[in-house]
Amino acid sequence: AWLPVDFYMIGPEHIVLHLLYARFFTKFLRDQGYLDFDEPFMKMRHQGMILGPDGKKMSKSKGNVINPDDVIDKFGADTLRVYEMFMGPIDADKPWDTSAVQGTYRFLQRLYRRYMEAVAAHGAGASIERDEVLQRKLHQTIEKVTTDIPELKFNTAIASMMEFFNAWEDAAKQHEDSATLS
Repeated sequence: AWLPVDFYMIGPEHIVLHLLYARFFTKFLRDQGYLDFDEPFMKMRHQGMILGPDGKKMSKSKGNVINPDDVIDKFGADTLRVYEMFMGPIDADKPWDTSAVQGTYRFLQRLYRRYMEAVAAHGAGASIERDEVLQRKLHQTIEKVTTDIPELKFNTAIASMMEFFNAWEDAAKQHEDSATLS
């Protein structure tokens, strides 16, 4: 009932043998009449490895392992999630960068503050609705994210959200400056 698997994401160290074993058992069970399909996975993608800060494979013996619990304790789970998705293409190997984690944390803090300020001043979305350029940028961002997520392009989806946020901050600053001059 659960097969074939719709989507299987796997790392580089296991991809060959997992696929070999899964295909062997699937084809054996098909030949025995227990299954009516040929392949165990409808779609299978390879994900890159997150390397240590030194650019080498993380290993306790090398002393370059990053404990996700430590990152979560210091910056929160959302920061860890956004950072990992923003590191680069999902199928590329990527070295860990603690300063980039801190940058992601600062970005999320700025985003939260801006959102709370906008809600307090205008209600959710009201300041964006009044700015035609910003609203157009929002729709472009929604379109980009909508197409990037199914293609597993999380890094470019997050980059487009960051671009929108910067435009939102600029528009808010211009609005504040014009209100001060009035």
